[in-house]
Amino acid sequence: MTVEPGWVPPGIDTTRANVARVYDYWLGGDHNFQADRDLARTIIALDPNIRATMRANRAFLGRVVRFLAGQAGIRQFLDIGSGIPTENNVHQVAQDTAPGSRVVYVDSDDVAVAHSRLLLAGNPDATVIQGDLREPGKILADPETQLLLDFTQPVAVFVVAVLHFIPDTGQAAQIVAALRDALAPGSYLVICHACRDEQPSLANSFESVYNSRVTARLVMRSRDEIAGLCDGFTLVEPGLVWIPQWRPDFPDDVPEDPSRYWALVGVGRYDGPPSPGR
Repeated sequence: MTVEPGWVPPGIDTTRANVARVYDYWLGGDHNFQADRDLARTIIALDPNIRATMRANRAFLGRVVRFLAGQAGIRQFLDIGSGIPTENNVHQVAQDTAPGSRVVYVDSDDVAVAHSRLLLAGNPDATVIQGDLREPGKILADPETQLLLDFTQPVAVFVVAVLHFIPDTGQAAQIVAALRDALAPGSYLVICHACRDEQPSLANSFESVYNSRVTARLVMRSRDEIAGLCDGFTLVEPGLVWIPQWRPDFPDDVPEDPSRYWALVGVGRYDGPPSPGR
């Protein structure tokens, strides 16, 4: 693919696949390179349903933002690992549901950040910063984060399809705890995480192919491990479920075997630290 100076930041390594760009390809985007497409197609060969899974995840994102901005009354959103902009972005759904909602996107990929800046130009209530999930303190302390988000008031934090790139479960739990401890009561956590329970052998193949071609390491966890990452939050109904099962718009939107969609999703409410003696 010929590098297009209008959208490709300088210094991008186009020879190695990138998580955000592979995801972009699956969603039908064109901000990806040959290495990204090659890996994406290899995984499609392993799991022909992967594109449907990615689309289901985007649909879940739209539903959960409408719930948070509408029923839950949230006006502040922090989306970590936001990826390359596509339809139904958090700021679009949130600001359509509740005008004036403020959104901070975070991603480590240069292409994702560059395109997000273009998308958000002229929107005073949304911004993007370059940051790494493994350094939550830096994300929270970033001047642009601090400018838009008031952490004395409820914030919805999204870690959607990103924690499974933290191979150490203890580190993943520490990251979520650091984010949780910065939140005011009434805040929410939105999680989507690849789960290995239903098809462990296929999960092993998936991980092996992915980890041989991408710098980030993919680790699919069990339901119990994923639930453990939500410690300190109270999951709202329907709890931790397969992607299509989270408050579908129509009953027919849930397939006969929702586990084919690989990932578990959930929304947890933070009511503050436990009282002394509890």
